[in-house]
Amino acid sequence: MIDLHLHFDGSLLPRTILELAGEQRLPLPADEPDELKLFLTAPEDCGSLNEYLEKFSLPVSCMQSAATLTEAARGLAHELAVQGLIYAEIRFAPQLHQQKGLTQKQVIAAVLQGLWQAKREVPLLKTNLILCCMRGTDNEKANEETVRLAAEFLKGDNSNASGTLDTCHAKVRTVDLAGAEALFPTRDFSALFALARKLDVPFTIHAGEAAGAESIEAALSFGARRLGHGVRVIESPKLLDEIIERQIPLELCMTSNRQTKALPESMNYPLLYLLRKGALVTVNTDNMTVSGTTIAHEFAALRAMGMTAQEEKQLFANGIKAAFLPETEKEKLREAIHAVY
Repeated sequence: MIDLHLHFDGSLLPRTILELAGEQRLPLPADEPDELKLFLTAPEDCGSLNEYLEKFSLPVSCMQSAATLTEAARGLAHELAVQGLIYAEIRFAPQLHQQKGLTQKQVIAAVLQGLWQAKREVPLLKTNLILCCMRGTDNEKANEETVRLAAEFLKGDNSNASGTLDTCHAKVRTVDLAGAEALFPTRDFSALFALARKLDVPFTIHAGEAAGAESIEAALSFGARRLGHGVRVIESPKLLDEIIERQIPLELCMTSNRQTKALPESMNYPLLYLLRKGALVTVNTDNMTVSGTTIAHEFAALRAMGMTAQEEKQLFANGIKAAFLPETEKEKLREAIHAVY
């Protein structure tokens, strides 16, 4: 299985957070995994994306050193391998992990180190990184630095611990824009993505989750290669036709979208409808812990909604097609998927 939209800080297991906090003697609101989970998972009556995003502050506070970032990344990769994933694009915002003096570059390097360690231990899983810029106030300089660092890593600083490039190891592949979409409109970030285009940094953008068609239109006008969520394309038949014609991948996250009220509660989740219309949709978790889900759970829910075996295979193929990978590596994933399924 494949997950292309997986947030690092929203997917750590409660036991991992307990271990990280214990090593640093950080106070937590609970000292047992089941109890702590209540503080990390969005409630069933979650009212909005903004309420959902409040669950990120605790895991982020536990990952403010190189050692904790490395340990957390290694642990997450192990969990994904246990769940049967063969490929994941893990995204996070380096600027959120600078509270104790790390530079963004040190943050990125620490996470890569954890993923490299995991690759030696769980070789069937391949991971890559997406660096998130953040919506908000006073983020301009930090976001610009994130884009410039992505360009730097893409041009050759994706080296492993020995200083040499290795195609098996995790790399920085692209950038993203995350955060409170309704409060900070996508259209306000045109300069940031003009820089990304200038530096040849590919990008996906969270759009069409807490805001509608106008957010998706802005993301496409900037040159986004994929749309994070993008589910609200359903509101515009004209825009949907464009998405289908251009085969812009949609990183759909069903459980998360329901929690954040991206669509009216009375509406059936449209993933299968979009798939049957010809849209290049993919299945993702968004945040395994915050949403209380796994990629297996997402597929099980789709089967309950009437997904056929052939459609399941198509969704696997879509995930490979949409991945930020060269074609040679996509072919390896196809072989791995074929061997398992």
